Amino acid sequence: MEHYIKEFLTGQTITLQQMTASDLEAFVKIESEKKTLLLADDEIPFPKTFEDHSTFFQSISGKKEEFIFGIFKKSSNELIGSCGVYAINWQNSTCFVGISIGEEWQGKGYGTDTMKTLIDFIFNYISIQKIKLQVFSFNKGAIRSYEKCGFTKEGILRNELFRFGKFHDVWLFGLLREEWTPNK
Repeated sequence: MEHYIKEFLTGQTITLQQMTASDLEAFVKIESEKKTLLLADDEIPFPKTFEDHSTFFQSISGKKEEFIFGIFKKSSNELIGSCGVYAINWQNSTCFVGISIGEEWQGKGYGTDTMKTLIDFIFNYISIQKIKLQVFSFNKGAIRSYEKCGFTKEGILRNELFRFGKFHDVWLFGLLREEWTPNK
């Protein structure tokens, strides 16, 4: 049991923690970066105000059907992004996950480490059978990361997203509990 307690919400390079009011400024900076606006969700990539981010930030602390974490770099305890578990369907034992990493830390393994840590949390502490996610077809780095974590491409939503003046596909990925190999 001691082994599990030491590894709880801790990856090789990151720690997942609840964000506090002191993290708001760093959170707003990351969520306002160009890459985050273009890759994080399917909304029109219009920059949000500090107040918009502050309202969201305050709302996440009270939700019991979502688990939103700050991603903190282990070596410096610096906030480098956020991730979460949402749209939990208790009847069918499924959920969605999402992740957002600041531009400065993308492509350095933090996303993969975060996703593996988040998967460990879900399959060890939530009665979930299947984790789902959506990714834009042009986000090749994220796709490679999800595949490293064991996700399988399950479907394509054709011409689902309008970015860069044209329509793009959104890929659906899933990971079943029996396909998961725990972090070692």
